Amino acid sequence: MRVDFTKMHGLGNDFVVLDARTRALPLIDPAIARALADRRTGIGCDQLIVLEPSDTADFRMRIFNHDGGEVGACGNASRAVALLHGSAASVETAGGTIRVEPAGDGASVDMGEPRFEWDAIPLAYGMDTAVMPVGWDGLDHPGAVNVGNPHVIFFVADTDTVPLDTIGPEIENDPLFPERVNVNVATIESRTHIRLRVWERGAGLTRACGTGACATAVHAMRRGLVEREVRVTLPGGDLVIGWGEDNRIAMTGPATEAFRGSFDWSDFA
Repeated sequence: MRVDFTKMHGLGNDFVVLDARTRALPLIDPAIARALADRRTGIGCDQLIVLEPSDTADFRMRIFNHDGGEVGACGNASRAVALLHGSAASVETAGGTIRVEPAGDGASVDMGEPRFEWDAIPLAYGMDTAVMPVGWDGLDHPGAVNVGNPHVIFFVADTDTVPLDTIGPEIENDPLFPERVNVNVATIESRTHIRLRVWERGAGLTRACGTGACATAVHAMRRGLVEREVRVTLPGGDLVIGWGEDNRIAMTGPATEAFRGSFDWSDFA
């Protein structure tokens, strides 16, 4: 079976997109996702994105991390899918229904409402998620937010000095986070600007993470450190995040189609 794909990226966070909305694909399991994502022997990507029909939205988006695990949300992929779809749409995800709309060279995305309850993150036991009484090797008192997937956020003097490649996997896999966690280290540059680096659950260091930008911005807003709309600068570029009075998060930023191709499903099954 020959399958078409589209390679896309949002600020360098890259995806292989399979469109199964009109032509069903064989079962996609973690092994297939890992094989396609492998940068040496597959197509190569941070996440595999699969578009399918939906009974509750215009279509469904499934998201598989580089390690094959299926997750509930990906902000950068949402913008890429908006660009690919070409018009405003409601999109069902495992983390809830979002709305996407192409805008200029990218898209705006209604990412839904953040969750702050400890059991919605989820954490292994109850605590205040605004200022958590925990720490790891000099990173302490983080906040936690679920924006369709779980994030922990640390504010630091200089995000570039944090050895995120070594401490990231330790925090990601800490027993405090039963579903693992995305790790964000952020520096507040001003009331309207945040610098951010992210260790992404199941993918590692990434040039950009849309849900990480949303979670970090909302946590900073919750703490009163920034305004209700901010620019978030990641290694791959900038996103604009707003948290409205209606409690919904809006994300705007670029997305790019890199190339298209096809592969034989049996080569990876």
